[in-house]
Amino acid sequence: MATYKQIQGYVKENYGYAPKTCWIAHVKEICGLNPPNAPNRFSANKRTNPCPLEKQADLRNALEHFGVI
Repeated sequence: MATYKQIQGYVKENYGYAPKTCWIAHVKEICGLNPPNAPNRFSANKRTNPCPLEKQADLRNALEHFGVI
């Protein structure tokens, strides 16, 4: 399984920006995976920084590249 740093590096190299780790966790959740809650997350039921719709495809492609989904 790829680390969040590896996913961030892949997205930065291929799409020109480094995604937030909360965006990666949100896309994983959308794809049916159950990422653990971060210790600094305010609420277990609500996301304060969801992944923007225009960036979700990039992150999904990165997850597919690493075989996560």
